[in-house]
Amino acid sequence: MGEIMPKQKKRISFSLRLFWSVFAIFLAFITCFLIFQYQREREFAQEKLNIVLTNYNHQLFYRLSQTDNQEKTIKDFTQEIPQHDIRITIISPEGKVAFDNSGAENLDNHNNRAEVRKARSGKEGYSVRSSGSTGKRYFYSASNIDGYIYRTALPYDMYVKDVLTINFDFIYFMLFMTLLFFFVLSRFTFSIGKTISKLRDFALNVDTDHISEVRYTFPDDELGDISQNIITLYQQQQKAKDEVSMEREKLIKHFQYSKEGFAMFTADGREILSNNLFIQYLNLISDTRIDQTEGALGIEELKPIAHFLNSNIHNPNRKKQVLPESVTIDKEGKIFLIECILFLDNTYELSINDISRQEEETRMKRQLTQNIAHELKTPVSSIQGYLETIILNPGLSEEKKRFFIDRCYSQSSRLTDLLRDISVLNRLDEASDMFELSEINIARLIGEIQKECSKEMDEKKISAEAILPGNPSVYGNYSLLYSIFRNLFDNAIAYAGEEIKITINCYREDAKFYYFSFSDNGIGIDEEHINRIFERFYRVDKGRSRKIGGTGLGLSIVKNGINFHKGHIYAKSSPGKGVTFFFTIKKRV
Repeated sequence: MGEIMPKQKKRISFSLRLFWSVFAIFLAFITCFLIFQYQREREFAQEKLNIVLTNYNHQLFYRLSQTDNQEKTIKDFTQEIPQHDIRITIISPEGKVAFDNSGAENLDNHNNRAEVRKARSGKEGYSVRSSGSTGKRYFYSASNIDGYIYRTALPYDMYVKDVLTINFDFIYFMLFMTLLFFFVLSRFTFSIGKTISKLRDFALNVDTDHISEVRYTFPDDELGDISQNIITLYQQQQKAKDEVSMEREKLIKHFQYSKEGFAMFTADGREILSNNLFIQYLNLISDTRIDQTEGALGIEELKPIAHFLNSNIHNPNRKKQVLPESVTIDKEGKIFLIECILFLDNTYELSINDISRQEEETRMKRQLTQNIAHELKTPVSSIQGYLETIILNPGLSEEKKRFFIDRCYSQSSRLTDLLRDISVLNRLDEASDMFELSEINIARLIGEIQKECSKEMDEKKISAEAILPGNPSVYGNYSLLYSIFRNLFDNAIAYAGEEIKITINCYREDAKFYYFSFSDNGIGIDEEHINRIFERFYRVDKGRSRKIGGTGLGLSIVKNGINFHKGHIYAKSSPGKGVTFFFTIKKRV
């Protein structure tokens, strides 16, 4: 079989580059090893000398503990050992020099010396340095005995240098091994080079699908030829991956803006993706707060879904097909349809759809006109009645007239508040793009509201706690964010009862949203009312609400303010357990 060999430019062969690369790495390793071994030999020599001096330290301690004549004992000791010029220092626990035979004066605190610090922490320590007292260079060895440091030091002279001399035999041995490795590696790499050349030809033949016809295209080197083939395959796969990624991004965007809660999980229950409605719906269904989507299957109401997944994911006899399951939950006046789809690879998705929402919206629109007329009629009728009384009774006393005029003013103020709130809601519905945006610190905003409400809270012995990890900040409209939290505070103060606690918690944060809960431990709201409290003019206790005051639009403004900030709000309550509002606010509107 003939080979067609294109003209090839000169280049350094792969085998040569492999050889020099590996040999350079080996040389680097040998260099590091020699440095390490040199340091080790040096430390070993120092430790040998340190052992001798440490022994002297302990002998000194023993001799001094047997006599009261310290100076004579130390002098006799220095005459007995071979190193007569040894320096001996005794340091108290406070760092003061109790004795030093160097003749240095004005000795300062010695606890900062390197060998002393080591002895303080580990009983023994040594160092080679110049003395701060005499200016001479010493080899120091310090021992910590009963809190006192016994330190001996030898001048860094020929004797010490000789003791610390390193044996260089290991260097000659490593040089010999380097030469041996050079010859063995050269034979090995050139053999690999020939093998790689053959693999290159085979890879190119497979790529062209012409095994019997040899056609070569040469990159810079043999491995480059193989790499080029791999890169071509990779580029094809990358193109397909980009197309799949684009479709996946479209799908994720669809789920993020969907009207239903959605989450997808791996076979072992770890989240793949979810939208913010999913965690909100979970908290409405669950009797305990859910912070992570992985806690969905632990909710009592979702036990049928959990049983369905467990029985099919771990079933070896399961037919390989996509399996659906659904359950309907009626919770606190809301009806949720929960659907689960188990895929072939045992990943699964959960969707939560509030199927009561459309009916609620229809009913709210039907009642809105009636509520507006009713709410406007009450103050207008009162004002008209009081004025008619004044007009038809010219003989009324000034005190009576004043009383009726005050009542007229009170009802007109209520009418003004009502029209103002209706105006805010109309702006949100029809001209939301007219609201100015700025950066608002939520903690500072809540702090201002607490100060403003402090009088009413003190009168009812109400406490408040704000748990805001990460110091959340929102780019939105100040007046609407103020209205959201102020109306929630006013609602709790007015209706939750006395001696309660209000808790504001930013319990979760993702790339786009903050997740808040606003709760109290007051009297709560019956289930029949909880899903209607955001309706305009809806009152749980109409008689008590009118007596306390308010327009009946506060929570409706809260909901619309949150909608303006691209979030959602839901309420959860039961009598005697207080009310909790779960809502999200987008970080940047």
